[in-house]
Amino acid sequence: MAFMKGVLHTFSVVPALPDNLMALRDLAYNFWWCWNAEAFEIFRRLDPEVWEEVYHNPIRLLAEVDQTRMDKASQDSGYVAAVERVKRHFDEYVQEQTWFDKTYADLKDTRIAYFSAEFGLSECLPIYSGGLGILSGDHVKSASDLGLPFLGVGLLYRQGYFRQYLSADGWQQEFYPEVDFYNLPVVLEKDDKGHPVTIEVEYPGRKVRAQVWRAQVGRIPLFFLDANLKENAAADRDITAQLYGGDLEMRISQEILLGIGGVRALRALNIHPEIHHMNEGHSAFLALERIRFWMEEHHITFGEAAEAVAAGNVFTTHTPVPAGNDVFSEGLMSKFFLNYSQSLGLKWNDFMALGRQNPVDQDEPFCLTVLALKLAAGRNGVSELHGSVSRAMWRRIWHDVPQDEVPIESITNGVHARSWLSYDMATLF
Repeated sequence: MAFMKGVLHTFSVVPALPDNLMALRDLAYNFWWCWNAEAFEIFRRLDPEVWEEVYHNPIRLLAEVDQTRMDKASQDSGYVAAVERVKRHFDEYVQEQTWFDKTYADLKDTRIAYFSAEFGLSECLPIYSGGLGILSGDHVKSASDLGLPFLGVGLLYRQGYFRQYLSADGWQQEFYPEVDFYNLPVVLEKDDKGHPVTIEVEYPGRKVRAQVWRAQVGRIPLFFLDANLKENAAADRDITAQLYGGDLEMRISQEILLGIGGVRALRALNIHPEIHHMNEGHSAFLALERIRFWMEEHHITFGEAAEAVAAGNVFTTHTPVPAGNDVFSEGLMSKFFLNYSQSLGLKWNDFMALGRQNPVDQDEPFCLTVLALKLAAGRNGVSELHGSVSRAMWRRIWHDVPQDEVPIESITNGVHARSWLSYDMATLF
């Protein structure tokens, strides 16, 4: 046997799916399984221990379950019947006429793009940290159930958010496990020639390239940007390494990729939404990129483009204290946006004013929440009380308007009920 010196190869032995269980692969690549009790159970039944070890990841489960166990399942008529039943229910779910189809048939060609820094769909996709991500995930699942013409845009963090453990002496420790995208329920978006869909975003003195992945959540596609490409510098590859990791330069780099890169990704996919929903201020830069496109395509001024774009922008603010809203110094903004502001036809002070409550206060930093509030026609808090608090917090933007008339509405947060039912309760209902 000959060996090539210095060359190492990793080989994975993957069990073969029997023909009568091939439906498991189709089901695995749609997150519909994570809120359907029967679908969840057919994966768990294959191997309960492995199912827990892989954090309920059906792709890894199918790769790691013992072949003997897989063959035995294929000979279990009860299990095969359960798989067929779940697949039939899934096909019916995807194809049936939805609430939106029946209620708003005239808007069937409308597209709503929902931008969020995190999406909490399942523990197997660790790109969320808490309430904002869980809300985003439930929003997407509910949109699927209702049949909304909806899609999501986010970042695919290869180390996700940290996991915790206790050291031998009882101290809390964190670690960031590397996530293998090829063993997740996500697929790489490719063009007509079979090449990965990529976009470029300008950063100081360089361009950063990102590729696009897709996760299917029922009827809803989620598109994620991934900058971990060999043509990028090591520091730029880390832009999509960790959720909320790094310093302020990393934070603004991530938010540029999410907002500006996200808009470019949709255009690269030939998707042109009428509505862009900014879930918290992390994606606020999308409003500037939309304005820049409108100026180029329609040969209009910044003011004209801003008015047109704002009509299709919706912004949800979540954080009821000033410290929880991203702000950047003028020096940092100049480093990343001086050239970009010129492409918008704006003087620097006019550009900075977009992110200031008081446009003439040159000591005030640039706030993404202020930018989003100014460039969206629809603005809301996440409860009636929060709407009132938000109107008080941001009233300086509309200094000549009574506080009660500040244009920030409230829409109380909800949950996707089926995601929060235990298997036993869901089966009972």
